[in-house]
Amino acid sequence: MRKKIVAGNWKMNTTPAEGVELLKGIAAQMSEVPQGVTMVVAPPFTHLSMVAEAAKGTGIHVSAQNCAAEAKGAYTGEVSAQMIASLGVEYVILGHSERRQYYGETSETLNKKMVQAYANNLIPIYCVGEKLEEREAGKHFDVVRSQVEEVVFNLTPEQFAKLVIAYEPVWAIGTGKTATSDQAQEIHAFIRGVLAEKFGAAAQDTVIQYGGSANPGNAAELFSKPDVDGGLIGGASLKAGDFIAVAQGFKA
Repeated sequence: MRKKIVAGNWKMNTTPAEGVELLKGIAAQMSEVPQGVTMVVAPPFTHLSMVAEAAKGTGIHVSAQNCAAEAKGAYTGEVSAQMIASLGVEYVILGHSERRQYYGETSETLNKKMVQAYANNLIPIYCVGEKLEEREAGKHFDVVRSQVEEVVFNLTPEQFAKLVIAYEPVWAIGTGKTATSDQAQEIHAFIRGVLAEKFGAAAQDTVIQYGGSANPGNAAELFSKPDVDGGLIGGASLKAGDFIAVAQGFKA
């Protein structure tokens, strides 16, 4: 049976003190999370260490939102995978649509970041997804296939076994729009099929999260679909009660 993972991407929100308080608020409600659901939070770099420390013993796992493509060196402003891992962080989000759109990240860049993540025993949450114009043009399957093939197909079977994928309909992030549960299931199943072309039956074990404005109101319907294994949550992860409520979508 595949893991169920609900991850909160805090993006550029919360101060260090606010982040620790949010973590504590989530921790206080962890008894309400359905059994078998893994909870992950991804704070900004400035308080990654503080949140990781506060998360110890709570059952909450911690992720970075990004990592550098290089191991070390003269890369002002960058944070290496080794630095992240040294804090006790377990996951790293790679290829988020905002990184692709605003900072020009390409498959070439992301392949380098994957190497760094695996070299430091971080579990990548690799994001794929199409823009509105690409969906309206009927190109969403082609876009997602290329994002998978150009990066994930370069992994070894051992690396692939640790990978988490997040499908982000870019047109549904921060817009209030959400893919229907049927739309989500359709493309999640498609992604699993593409993965199977390279990795065979192992694709059935890959966690594929939905990452397009999931919230307490739609989580149960989304998570009821057979190929939707959780969520990469944005805005709804910034309030402890909402984040827990999203995880409770697995009760239905």
